[in-house]
Amino acid sequence: MTTSTTTDIHQRSAVRHAWEEHHELILALFSGILILIAYAFEKVNVPTTAYVTLYLSAYLIGGYAKAKEGLTETYHDKTLNVELLMILAAIGAAAIGYWMEGAILIFIFALSGALETYTMNKNERALQSLMSLQPEEATRLNAEGKMEVVSLERLSVGDIVYVRPGERIPVDGTIIRGQAAIEEASITGESIPVEKQVGDTVYNSTVNMNGVLTIEMTKAADESLFQKIIHMVQNAQSEQSPSAQFIERFESRYVKIVLLVVALMMIVPHYLVGWSFETSIYRAMILLVVASPCALVASITPAALSAIAASARNGVLFKGGAHIETLGQVDTIVFDKTGTLTTGKPVVTESHYADGIDSFAVKQAVASIEAQSNHPLAQAIVTHLKTDLIEPSAFKDVTGFGIEATVSGTTYRIGKYGFHEGLADPFASMEQSLKEQGNTMVYVSNGQSIIALYALRDTIRPEAKAAITSLNSLGITTIMLTGDNPVTAAAIAKEAGLSDYVAECLPEDKVRYIKQYQTEGKTVAMVGDGINDAPALALAHVGIAMGEGTDAALETADVVLMKNDLGRLAYAVNKARKMNRVVKQNITLAISVIVLLIISNFSQFLIMPFAVVGHEGSTILVILNGLRLLQKDTPVHHVPTPFSKQGPCFTPPAA
Repeated sequence: MTTSTTTDIHQRSAVRHAWEEHHELILALFSGILILIAYAFEKVNVPTTAYVTLYLSAYLIGGYAKAKEGLTETYHDKTLNVELLMILAAIGAAAIGYWMEGAILIFIFALSGALETYTMNKNERALQSLMSLQPEEATRLNAEGKMEVVSLERLSVGDIVYVRPGERIPVDGTIIRGQAAIEEASITGESIPVEKQVGDTVYNSTVNMNGVLTIEMTKAADESLFQKIIHMVQNAQSEQSPSAQFIERFESRYVKIVLLVVALMMIVPHYLVGWSFETSIYRAMILLVVASPCALVASITPAALSAIAASARNGVLFKGGAHIETLGQVDTIVFDKTGTLTTGKPVVTESHYADGIDSFAVKQAVASIEAQSNHPLAQAIVTHLKTDLIEPSAFKDVTGFGIEATVSGTTYRIGKYGFHEGLADPFASMEQSLKEQGNTMVYVSNGQSIIALYALRDTIRPEAKAAITSLNSLGITTIMLTGDNPVTAAAIAKEAGLSDYVAECLPEDKVRYIKQYQTEGKTVAMVGDGINDAPALALAHVGIAMGEGTDAALETADVVLMKNDLGRLAYAVNKARKMNRVVKQNITLAISVIVLLIISNFSQFLIMPFAVVGHEGSTILVILNGLRLLQKDTPVHHVPTPFSKQGPCFTPPAA
């Protein structure tokens, strides 16, 4: 194939693509040109047939797409719609000799329709750009250890995939060889690479920045996390908000009322106020135009789709327009503690050793003994000590108390205070203070006295305090419901800056408290890990899951924060509130314009061209206003909010 032939094919393909994407706009603009030519012919006294033919051509070319859409919907749904009103208005204008006015109506209606289609296509392109991140092929290591490039459809769970630096990872899987920095923006919205090594999970569509990785595939291609995100965004774009559903139900009834009023207006004013039949019909046609709820219908859906698309790019996934609308109305957010406000992993906050002992020997012994246990506290102590290990002997796990073992001839006990009953405690003076800070104590003794103390605590997430401050500054009440003890709960709540908290909550207690808040008239969101808090997430007006790429979070909640970053919660609330403000602005503008134009029409002040421009112009304005939600939001300024309780606010659950 020659170069010129290839170029011709590419050019034809580009033209075909441009036509498919912009044909409504092209036809609308072409009809506008025909109107200008027809108007010029009319002014220079060209025969009537010539310019009427041009006007009629403008009708057909500009109105074809919307007329087809309106008639098809009317036929399938057996309901009337705004497109039908516009068709009737244009035909009515032509019937009484107002060819130019009818053609202008069709032109601007087609133009606003093309703009609305552009909005939908823009959101569709956002989804397509997301889908384009997924690789179509993978380099697989076959049974002979040789590399072969295969399509994703040919891969199955257990296959070994080879990924070079700079390539996108084609599967969800576990690293079995190599390490690299992985850019996970397609999953979490976060562009800063995350270091991954052997044993870590990696996801389809993320980018291997700098290492050679060998990955074992753990999920089928169509069940990958990335595919589930795409399905969520697709479903969210098809699910309407309550306001949009109301407008859709309202549209059919409203159109019937308009048609009835228009029919009456053609006749009644002639007898009541002495209008001529021509004036009555003309005013009826204008009423048909200005009373059409085009702008009202376009007030919500483009705005909701724009907000959902923008949020998805920032790692916040909404399962539908209903949830983003409701989140914008939330005034109370309830948090789980472990894994939500805190990291869910205990760390050693303080360590103390008795005077006169060999602290290095004690550290080595404690680390060696605790390394034999899988308990989270034991693993946290081993991580904290970071010392060489030696093999303990006479290892004994005493259920409910701790561990006893011998290292280098000395027998150590590690565990609760009761495990060291009767021994001297050199740390008694500091224990109460450590407990009030929410710490759990682990004691070490050598048979004669307690020789070491480790204070451990589940620490709050680095971004939690700023996120809670942002939410408080938005006027949202922030409450923690936790199964932890009152002392630890109070410490975490005060450190995070929460408005309130309730300790010692079982899952059923969390459900009961959410019901109580809802009974008090509050709009409640629940933030949890998507698994343990499933009942509370389901009951709340909006369930928000801390994603971290978990399938359970995607299935459980209405909203998913794809990275466990509470800062995105304040972003989501702001985006939802902004969408609700835009929708209110749009509805107010649409109704105001309709009322103003109807009053002007009855006063005989309004002429058809101005009616068309006013009505269709408002439609274009509300669509453009909705598109603003695609823009990047400015960060929320954090305003410090003091902890609202001066003392413990523990509320014991009802029996």
